[in-house]
Amino acid sequence: MSVEQEVTIQTSRVPSLGAIIKESRPRQMIKNGLVLVPLFFTVNIWYSADDFSGMTAIVGRAFAALGIFVLLSAAIYFINDSVDVKKDRAHPRKRFRPIAAGRISIPWAICIAAVLILGAMAASAAISIPMIITAVAYLSANIAYSWWLKNIVLLDVMTVASGFVFRAVAGSIAIDHTIIKLTETPVELDLTISPWLYVVTALGALFIALAKRRNELHIAGDSSWVQRSILSEYTVPLLDSLIGVVATATLISYTLYTFSTGVTEANVPSNHSMMLTIPFVAYGIFRYLYLIHFKGVGETPEEILIRDKPLLVNIFLWLITGSSVLMWTRLIN
Repeated sequence: MSVEQEVTIQTSRVPSLGAIIKESRPRQMIKNGLVLVPLFFTVNIWYSADDFSGMTAIVGRAFAALGIFVLLSAAIYFINDSVDVKKDRAHPRKRFRPIAAGRISIPWAICIAAVLILGAMAASAAISIPMIITAVAYLSANIAYSWWLKNIVLLDVMTVASGFVFRAVAGSIAIDHTIIKLTETPVELDLTISPWLYVVTALGALFIALAKRRNELHIAGDSSWVQRSILSEYTVPLLDSLIGVVATATLISYTLYTFSTGVTEANVPSNHSMMLTIPFVAYGIFRYLYLIHFKGVGETPEEILIRDKPLLVNIFLWLITGSSVLMWTRLIN
């Protein structure tokens, strides 16, 4: 019996729950935490100790948006791995994924993806029409990536980065127009997120996507075209140059954002105290560059965030410092 026949027999079975969960890539779901960034950066707007129900509604909507993108990203993994099944079987690590390993058949993968997408769209409809539009746009961009854009140099990494921007947009849409009680009279939260937040998100995501391509190219070596055809369009020196440009642009953009006083939607203190968070962003970028150049990591960004303790501590300190600055501004005003 040939290998292909064995795979056909194995994949005709109903996939196990364990295989479905593994294919959903739980570790990679950490990237969906970006949906909560708008909630964090607007805490000084919606926080009100006297309006517990309003704050609960805002936080609940933010986490509902997080759940939507968990479902959508899982669906994309099923679709993308179904398209790449032959190439994944030639990859030293990806060949163990349930679809490539034959534990989930392609028809079953498509059915599971459809169920996940329907669930995400139903939840999006419960929030707002703009959320539906954002979810559809995210899904469309990723499907286009799976079938076409991942084979076009530069557009492949830019499409990956766009997915993170969609997450940030969704996080803003989810909490916008929530009824809160900042005074005696309930009001509708009118939230406008600074364009700088989206710029920094896009550049930061592009930085990580380029680092991932560099590591994939470094690991694949001469067989890069077999494992991912687009890798033949890149070289390590080219990627190093692009990473340097994007890393610099990310740090500059974040710095400019912290000084965006006089712009209502910037939502940063006029005393420039948000600049206290700049060192943490700089260290995060430098640490990531160190890891990809000297530790040979980068292919799995989510594992870097989980395993690298200095980076984890840095993120925690950035969150504490940023939230403290925003909340202190709210209290003194």
